[in-house]
Amino acid sequence: MWKNWKKKIDATLFDLCLGIFLYGIVCQIIILFFSRDFYDIIGLWIGILLGILGSIHMWWSINRGLDMASRDAMKTVGANGIIRYFVLVLMIGLLWFSGLANPFLAFLGYMGMKAAAYMQPFTRKISFKLFKI
Repeated sequence: MWKNWKKKIDATLFDLCLGIFLYGIVCQIIILFFSRDFYDIIGLWIGILLGILGSIHMWWSINRGLDMASRDAMKTVGANGIIRYFVLVLMIGLLWFSGLANPFLAFLGYMGMKAAAYMQPFTRKISFKLFKI
């Protein structure tokens, strides 16, 4: 099953997820200078996980939209974008009211998706050298 994983994974998606993870590590190091509270740490990594899952969902919805007619693709991709943001707002709200984790740091972790998009040339080099993807 794991032998041909390099052929099955999309290189751009892998670079994006790697960038989100590296962003999470950098944020974690910075946060450790200010707080060692588990509440903050778990909030950041919930956001990182949401960012990775959001990236996978975005990749899936765009790939699905490419097989459709233009009008249907716009509706499908748009609806999936709304679903992604609804899930983000729901999760941040749950963190806010439950007190399980820091919702601000969860949002910061989710913004790793944006930072990873800018880091893509850097992560492309890393993923090619380390994983030959």
